[in-house]
Amino acid sequence: MQKRPLGTTGLTAPGLGCMGMSEFYGPTEDTASLATLGAALDIGYDFLDTADTYGLGHNEELLGRFLEDRRDRVVLATKFGIVRDARGSRRIDNTPAYIEAACNASLKRLRIETIDLYYCHRRNPETPLEETMGAMAKLVDSGKVRALGLSEVSPATLRAAHAIHPIAAVQSEYSLWSRAPEDGMLETCDELGVTFVAYSPLGRGFLTGAIDPKALSEGDFRKGNPRFQGEALTRNQRLADALGAFAAARGATAAQIALAWLVNKAPRVVPIPGARRATRLAENAAAVDLVLSSDEIAELDALFSNDAVAGARYAAGGTAGIEVL
Repeated sequence: MQKRPLGTTGLTAPGLGCMGMSEFYGPTEDTASLATLGAALDIGYDFLDTADTYGLGHNEELLGRFLEDRRDRVVLATKFGIVRDARGSRRIDNTPAYIEAACNASLKRLRIETIDLYYCHRRNPETPLEETMGAMAKLVDSGKVRALGLSEVSPATLRAAHAIHPIAAVQSEYSLWSRAPEDGMLETCDELGVTFVAYSPLGRGFLTGAIDPKALSEGDFRKGNPRFQGEALTRNQRLADALGAFAAARGATAAQIALAWLVNKAPRVVPIPGARRATRLAENAAAVDLVLSSDEIAELDALFSNDAVAGARYAAGGTAGIEVL
């Protein structure tokens, strides 16, 4: 797999999103997740992405077990800012006191001394950006964090934050059916030398054609997602079917084409597809080296135009802290 830099930090990646190993996409099992992580590292996925909110700390604890004798082989990213509890309450906290406490808690769960890439998961405008960035910069100065990132921010916030302290990466949802980063963010990242990390690059699994949205298990986040319901689902299914036909004509899978579209679109994009089973890892890895022509990219762009995709990215209440929808 080709590797791409994370800003100017010297860190490199292809990436694996680990959220689904703890919650949101149905039942999980730690033994299987640890086996998948091992297989991912063997294939070349040395950039692992987590957050303190995934599984209310469980995902970091899982990775802490995995990293115990592999720390020097992994670039580890985690995030702070979304504060949840078992009762379902949710708030966004960017205050300096919380940032320090959250970092210390993440380090303990991960069983490491330094986080390679530390993101502000969501922005709370009630805390001035200067205070948030100042607290994050102190973590770098203390050696607890190597590089800083932001998630789901606007180009203006990225510019302002980068002027305070260098930002290595911005993470947002980006895929064939979520194109908001093309409205200024990718250009801003290119200008500033910031890597763009694309989460949910397979449309939460929908673009693979391998899931049945009507058969999702209880507790699966996607059951309440607007794009997986009603008329929106019907319209989006036509797009997924067309992607499958496009992929078949290229001798590839739909997942491979969706990932190849991302890495062929821009040189600073690093997708972090999730995988809970090792069987998908090699398929996704091969996509990073798949070359699409400019005509093929244009065809996919037109197929998944903003007008063609139906439904919002999140249900009401799930957009707190997201600056660009």
